[in-house]
Formats: sequence, C-alpha cells, structure tokens
Amino acid sequence: MATIIENIHGRRLIRVSTDDVISIVKEYQQKACDSCSYEETRKKLDKSEIYLPEDL
Repeated sequence: MATIIENIHGRRLIRVSTDDVISIVKEYQQKACDSCSYEETRKKLDKSEIYLPEDL
C-alpha cells in the first residue's frame, strides 16, 4: 500500500511497496500490450487511470 509522506517544505512523497510497483507494471502491460507505437501507447494511457491505494 502506498504511503504519503509530507516533509518540512510541504512537498509530499509517495512511498510504494514492491507489490505496488508490480501492480502498476501489470496494469500498464495490460493497457499497452496491443499498441504498435509509442504514440498509440501514449494515447491509450492518457485515456486510462491507474490508482494506488493510500495509507494515511
């Protein structure tokens, strides 16, 4: 699960686990595997949303 970390300057960092990274890569591969070109992949990904669960 992703954890949001706030620092003293007000910037937020998101710490992700190995499982989160693998999940993102799997989802990316499912959405982009039929694409023939960079542009086509980019268009598909622009239309989709990928979510990370947040642990506060």
